[in-house]
Amino acid sequence: MMLKKLFVALVICSVPVNAVMAKSQPSEPEPADPRKFTSDRVFDLEYTDSPRVSPDGRTVLYLRKSMDKFQDKVVGRLWSYDVRSKRHRPMFDGDSSISSVQWSPSGDRILYVTSYEGKPSLRVRYMDSGDSFQIAQFEHGPRNPVWSPNGKLIAFSMFVPSDKASFATAPKAPKDAEWSEPAKVIDDLVFRFDGAGELEKGVSQVFVISADGGTARQITESKNGLSSPAWLSNDALVVDGNESAFPELDPVESEVYRVNLDDQSITALTERDGPDYAPAVSPNGRLIAYRGYDDQLKAYQQTDLYVMDADGSNKRNLTADYDRTIGGVQWTSDNTLLAQVNVDGETHLLSINLSSKVSTIATDVGGTSIGRPYASGSFDSAKGLIAYTQASATRPAELALHSGGKSNTVTDLNSDALAHLDIAPIEEFKVKSSHDEREIEAWVALPKGFKADGSFPLILEIHGGPFAMYGPFFAAEIQRYAAEGYVTVYVNPRGSTSYGEEFAQLIDKAYPSFDHDDLMSVVDDLVARKYADPERLFITGGSGGGVLTAWAVGKTDRFAAAATIKPVINWATMALAADISAYVARHWMGMMPWENPEFYWKQSPISLVGNVTTPTMVMVGEQDWRTPTWEAEQFYTALKLQKVDSVLVRIPGASHSIASRPSRLIAKVDNILGWFAKYDPANKQSAELEAKDE
Repeated sequence: MMLKKLFVALVICSVPVNAVMAKSQPSEPEPADPRKFTSDRVFDLEYTDSPRVSPDGRTVLYLRKSMDKFQDKVVGRLWSYDVRSKRHRPMFDGDSSISSVQWSPSGDRILYVTSYEGKPSLRVRYMDSGDSFQIAQFEHGPRNPVWSPNGKLIAFSMFVPSDKASFATAPKAPKDAEWSEPAKVIDDLVFRFDGAGELEKGVSQVFVISADGGTARQITESKNGLSSPAWLSNDALVVDGNESAFPELDPVESEVYRVNLDDQSITALTERDGPDYAPAVSPNGRLIAYRGYDDQLKAYQQTDLYVMDADGSNKRNLTADYDRTIGGVQWTSDNTLLAQVNVDGETHLLSINLSSKVSTIATDVGGTSIGRPYASGSFDSAKGLIAYTQASATRPAELALHSGGKSNTVTDLNSDALAHLDIAPIEEFKVKSSHDEREIEAWVALPKGFKADGSFPLILEIHGGPFAMYGPFFAAEIQRYAAEGYVTVYVNPRGSTSYGEEFAQLIDKAYPSFDHDDLMSVVDDLVARKYADPERLFITGGSGGGVLTAWAVGKTDRFAAAATIKPVINWATMALAADISAYVARHWMGMMPWENPEFYWKQSPISLVGNVTTPTMVMVGEQDWRTPTWEAEQFYTALKLQKVDSVLVRIPGASHSIASRPSRLIAKVDNILGWFAKYDPANKQSAELEAKDE
């Protein structure tokens, strides 16, 4: 208990990291810097999300998301923007968060999901009067609600429970007896999932309900689950799902199906080995766009954009010659498609026509990943007007409108919170990897008063995935590190997305491997340019970044301290106990752990733990089922057994998304900063000088 108290005292202290303090006499605490991006500033942040353009192009709805300090969560309030008058207005009173907003085909109503008395509620609001009413209330949340073309019906998917497995009938407990809970019988491969915890038995089904309210009608009876409804006509839907015999063993497999409302018949429109999903119907109802790929059992496979006729015939790949994964898509009125795509560390909005011509509309989409600088964002369009979340390196997402070849920012949500603060500037740079001279892209946040004099401490922050990307986006965690005086660098090493399929697949069946060399090359470059003191280097990262952090301290002792966050430490236990175990074994490793245990071992950071001398913090959420707690605990225990300075930080109630609540984001970053400050050579030197003076 005493050690715990000492550690808590350590991490809540504010320690200057770019100065050697040599005062021998006690002094009053320095006054707080009013221009500093401190931890509590996280609660001041706002951003736009999920824009929706009215069918006539005159009104844009958007979610204005903010941090509720009392509920400790992100909430979304619905606002409207009048394109002609340029006025913003809140749409609702009250505190309920809103999601899944959709305009009716005629633009006279909007559909949205909220909560009422603690239960999910599907509601409609009339735009002329402002009146709203509840269509239905559910035990489980409706997902992806969409209007029928005539505006009379609404389709959505929703979880439907099924009977639990059982092999025994327990006797009835006597009145007032305190018996233990009955046994839990599990017969599903995936019985818990990150962010959801222990799963209730059941699957997703598709429903329709009258837009005037009433009783929802379940129109699918899938054994494995169907979702993502889109209207093919007023009496037919297209959906996606995996109707194979053993869907849990083939987790990427899915097909697109047609569902007729009259007889509830289901017809498969696709049939290849690989995922086909997210159907989107053209305005005239003649074409269906969807995304997918031919499964080659690789850890990363690039998603293409396909179209087919409404009956499933005439399939063609529109992006066969475009070397980037296609994200969310939407049809326009002239039968072209808009797509959100990650390109070379940025998120672009593209136009793709039926002849496979690709044109770039905007290059600054994103800004909705508040913690770390991940790709994110969303868009919508109607009548030639495109609304999207606009990214910036120094601000969270604003709402931007694009028309006539130009983009215009129409919100300013953060000047009041950030304009008077010292926000770290972001520099982009590229280096050649020491492994094979490949070009590696990186960004560095520079602290206040930065000079390239070789005196500043450096934090290397590594992204997760590993098939993901960082970019020039605002990130509270990066800004916090910079505010405490650290040169903070983040990198897209090999394996990162947005640079083409070949670059991402360089780590297929080889992760971690030469991505470590890419990261070290970036650090070498910054040290050579005197951006950092080579004795004051620190390393951290979450999920896939946690893997690479644990790997790095087994490869090198150059870092003064490390913090590995929610890592995979042992691929064998990951493949046998995580929520994505089937994917890890089938696609990531390509074999079962017992088939080649040596391969699993060599790819696991635990194999290198005997080399570690770096003081290392290990952090994980207590409800993390993606990289479960025992992964972090294995590394922590191994370090302790070797007398390596280490500490285990568990975040109560947190899933793999530790920073999903503002207070947890703060706890994560402040614990890391406290750990690094403890082992900063400059602070040790300061303490030694003070001891001499005494």
